[in-house]
Amino acid sequence: MNDWRNVDDLIHGTAVQKEVYNLLTELEIMNLLTDYNPLLVGTIPLGIQVEGSDLDIICEVHDPVKFKALVVRYFGAMEGFVSESRVVQGIPRTKINFMVKGWPIELFGQPRRTELQNGYLHMIVEAEILAQMDDDFRERIILLKSSGWKTEPAFAKAMGLEGDPYEALLELEKLPRSALHALCHSVQAREQV
Repeated sequence: MNDWRNVDDLIHGTAVQKEVYNLLTELEIMNLLTDYNPLLVGTIPLGIQVEGSDLDIICEVHDPVKFKALVVRYFGAMEGFVSESRVVQGIPRTKINFMVKGWPIELFGQPRRTELQNGYLHMIVEAEILAQMDDDFRERIILLKSSGWKTEPAFAKAMGLEGDPYEALLELEKLPRSALHALCHSVQAREQV
Protein backbone atom coordinates (compact mmCIF):
# COMPACT_ATOMS: atom_id res chain seq x y z
CA MET A 1 0.00 0.00 0.00
CA ASN A 2 1.16 3.51 -0.75
CA ASP A 3 -1.52 5.68 0.84
CA TRP A 4 -1.98 4.27 4.34
CA ARG A 5 -5.06 6.43 4.85
CA ASN A 6 -6.97 4.83 1.98
CA VAL A 7 -8.05 1.17 2.14
CA ASP A 8 -8.85 1.32 -1.58
CA ASP A 9 -5.14 0.64 -2.18
CA LEU A 10 -5.71 -2.87 -0.82
CA ILE A 11 -7.49 -3.81 -4.06
CA HIS A 12 -4.08 -3.69 -5.78
CA GLY A 13 -2.33 -5.80 -3.13
CA THR A 14 -1.94 -9.45 -2.27
CA ALA A 15 -4.80 -11.97 -2.34
CA VAL A 16 -5.29 -11.46 1.42
CA GLN A 17 -5.32 -7.68 1.05
CA LYS A 18 -7.93 -7.97 -1.72
CA GLU A 19 -10.03 -10.24 0.51
CA VAL A 20 -9.81 -7.70 3.34
CA TYR A 21 -10.73 -4.88 0.96
CA ASN A 22 -13.82 -6.81 -0.15
CA LEU A 23 -14.79 -7.53 3.45
CA LEU A 24 -14.36 -3.92 4.56
CA THR A 25 -16.33 -2.74 1.54
CA GLU A 26 -19.13 -5.24 2.19
CA LEU A 27 -19.34 -4.19 5.84
CA GLU A 28 -19.13 -0.49 4.88
CA ILE A 29 -17.22 -0.18 8.14
CA MET A 30 -14.89 2.62 7.07
CA ASN A 31 -17.88 4.67 5.84
CA LEU A 32 -19.86 3.97 9.01
CA LEU A 33 -16.89 5.12 11.11
CA THR A 34 -15.97 8.08 8.89
CA ASP A 35 -16.63 10.63 11.67
CA TYR A 36 -13.88 8.88 13.68
CA ASN A 37 -11.16 9.15 10.97
CA PRO A 38 -10.68 5.34 10.83
CA LEU A 39 -7.38 3.87 9.63
CA LEU A 40 -6.59 0.23 8.98
CA VAL A 41 -3.20 -0.40 10.57
CA GLY A 42 -1.00 -3.35 11.42
CA THR A 43 -0.04 -6.51 9.63
CA ILE A 44 -2.61 -6.58 6.81
CA PRO A 45 -1.55 -3.32 5.12
CA LEU A 46 2.09 -4.35 5.61
CA GLY A 47 1.50 -7.80 4.11
CA ILE A 48 3.01 -9.64 7.10
CA GLN A 49 -0.15 -11.16 8.53
CA VAL A 50 -0.19 -14.72 9.85
CA GLU A 51 -2.98 -17.14 10.73
CA GLY A 52 -5.20 -15.40 13.28
CA SER A 53 -4.05 -11.85 12.47
CA ASP A 54 -6.82 -9.36 13.05
CA LEU A 55 -7.97 -6.29 11.20
CA ASP A 56 -6.88 -3.38 13.37
CA ILE A 57 -8.89 -0.22 12.76
CA ILE A 58 -7.90 2.77 14.85
CA CYS A 59 -10.31 5.65 15.41
CA GLU A 60 -10.28 9.14 16.89
CA VAL A 61 -12.86 8.85 19.69
CA HIS A 62 -13.73 11.74 21.96
CA ASP A 63 -17.09 10.33 23.08
CA PRO A 64 -16.69 6.61 23.84
CA VAL A 65 -20.39 6.16 24.66
CA LYS A 66 -21.50 7.54 21.28
CA PHE A 67 -18.79 5.52 19.49
CA LYS A 68 -19.79 2.29 21.18
CA ALA A 69 -23.49 2.93 20.48
CA LEU A 70 -22.74 3.32 16.76
CA VAL A 71 -20.63 0.16 16.64
CA VAL A 72 -23.20 -1.83 18.64
CA ARG A 73 -25.96 -0.72 16.26
CA TYR A 74 -24.15 -2.06 13.19
CA PHE A 75 -21.93 -4.84 14.56
CA GLY A 76 -23.24 -5.72 18.02
CA ALA A 77 -24.77 -8.99 16.79
CA MET A 78 -21.50 -10.18 15.27
CA GLU A 79 -19.79 -13.27 16.63
CA GLY A 80 -17.65 -12.69 19.71
CA PHE A 81 -18.67 -9.04 20.11
CA VAL A 82 -17.04 -7.54 23.20
CA SER A 83 -16.15 -3.99 24.17
CA GLU A 84 -14.00 -2.49 26.87
CA SER A 85 -13.23 1.06 27.89
CA ARG A 86 -10.47 2.02 30.29
CA VAL A 87 -7.89 4.67 30.98
CA VAL A 88 -4.24 3.87 30.23
CA GLN A 89 -1.53 6.41 31.08
CA GLY A 90 -4.24 9.03 31.54
CA ILE A 91 -5.76 8.46 28.09
CA PRO A 92 -9.25 6.94 27.73
CA ARG A 93 -9.31 3.97 25.35
CA THR A 94 -12.12 1.98 23.87
CA LYS A 95 -11.49 -1.42 22.33
CA ILE A 96 -14.19 -3.38 20.50
CA ASN A 97 -13.65 -6.85 19.07
CA PHE A 98 -15.82 -9.09 16.89
CA MET A 99 -15.55 -11.67 14.10
CA VAL A 100 -16.82 -11.46 10.54
CA LYS A 101 -16.37 -14.27 7.99
CA GLY A 102 -13.49 -15.74 9.98
CA TRP A 103 -11.71 -12.40 10.37
CA PRO A 104 -11.16 -11.00 13.86
CA ILE A 105 -11.76 -7.24 13.82
CA GLU A 106 -10.50 -4.86 16.49
CA LEU A 107 -11.66 -1.27 16.68
CA PHE A 108 -9.46 0.88 18.88
CA GLY A 109 -10.41 4.42 19.80
CA GLN A 110 -8.78 7.19 21.77
CA PRO A 111 -9.11 10.99 21.78
CA ARG A 112 -6.12 11.55 19.52
CA ARG A 113 -5.86 12.00 15.75
CA THR A 114 -5.41 8.57 14.20
CA GLU A 115 -2.24 9.69 12.40
CA LEU A 116 -0.73 10.42 15.82
CA GLN A 117 -1.74 7.15 17.49
CA ASN A 118 0.93 4.57 18.22
CA GLY A 119 -0.66 1.92 16.00
CA TYR A 120 -0.26 4.18 12.97
CA LEU A 121 3.23 5.39 13.91
CA HIS A 122 4.40 1.81 14.46
CA MET A 123 3.06 0.79 11.04
CA ILE A 124 4.78 3.71 9.31
CA VAL A 125 8.21 2.86 10.72
CA GLU A 126 7.67 -0.89 10.15
CA ALA A 127 6.82 -0.17 6.50
CA GLU A 128 9.98 1.91 6.13
CA ILE A 129 12.07 -0.87 7.69
CA LEU A 130 10.50 -3.50 5.41
CA ALA A 131 11.21 -1.29 2.39
CA GLN A 132 14.90 -1.10 3.34
CA MET A 133 15.39 -4.77 4.21
CA ASP A 134 15.48 -7.88 2.03
CA ASP A 135 12.89 -10.64 1.75
CA ASP A 136 14.74 -12.73 4.36
CA PHE A 137 14.02 -10.03 6.94
CA ARG A 138 10.32 -9.99 6.02
CA GLU A 139 10.23 -13.78 6.32
CA ARG A 140 11.93 -13.59 9.73
CA ILE A 141 9.20 -11.22 10.94
CA ILE A 142 6.49 -13.56 9.64
CA LEU A 143 8.21 -16.56 11.25
CA LEU A 144 8.45 -14.79 14.61
CA LYS A 145 4.79 -13.80 14.35
CA SER A 146 3.84 -17.38 13.42
CA SER A 147 5.56 -18.59 16.58
CA GLY A 148 3.51 -16.25 18.76
CA TRP A 149 5.39 -12.94 18.79
CA LYS A 150 3.42 -9.71 18.50
CA THR A 151 4.43 -7.46 15.61
CA GLU A 152 6.39 -4.77 17.48
CA PRO A 153 8.41 -7.25 19.58
CA ALA A 154 9.17 -9.22 16.39
CA PHE A 155 10.55 -6.11 14.69
CA ALA A 156 12.53 -5.13 17.80
CA LYS A 157 14.09 -8.60 18.01
CA ALA A 158 14.91 -8.73 14.30
CA MET A 159 16.42 -5.21 14.44
CA GLY A 160 18.35 -5.91 17.67
CA LEU A 161 16.53 -3.16 19.58
CA GLU A 162 16.69 -3.15 23.36
CA GLY A 163 14.12 -2.15 25.97
CA ASP A 164 10.39 -1.85 25.47
CA PRO A 165 9.79 -2.80 21.81
CA TYR A 166 6.79 -0.48 21.44
CA GLU A 167 8.76 2.51 22.68
CA ALA A 168 11.85 1.51 20.70
CA LEU A 169 9.86 1.56 17.46
CA LEU A 170 8.37 4.94 18.32
CA GLU A 171 11.93 6.23 18.78
CA LEU A 172 12.89 4.85 15.35
CA GLU A 173 9.87 6.59 13.83
CA LYS A 174 11.23 9.92 15.10
CA LEU A 175 14.62 9.42 13.42
CA PRO A 176 15.46 11.24 10.21
CA ARG A 177 14.85 8.78 7.36
CA SER A 178 18.57 8.80 6.49
CA ALA A 179 19.43 7.62 10.02
CA LEU A 180 16.74 4.92 9.90
CA HIS A 181 18.02 3.75 6.51
CA ALA A 182 21.59 3.63 7.86
CA LEU A 183 20.42 1.54 10.83
CA CYS A 184 18.59 -0.86 8.50
CA HIS A 185 21.66 -1.24 6.32
CA SER A 186 23.87 -1.93 9.35
CA VAL A 187 21.43 -4.61 10.57
CA GLN A 188 21.38 -6.10 7.06
CA ALA A 189 25.19 -6.07 6.87
CA ARG A 190 25.49 -7.67 10.33
CA GLU A 191 23.21 -10.51 9.23
CA GLN A 192 25.19 -11.20 6.09
CA VAL A 193 28.43 -11.77 8.03
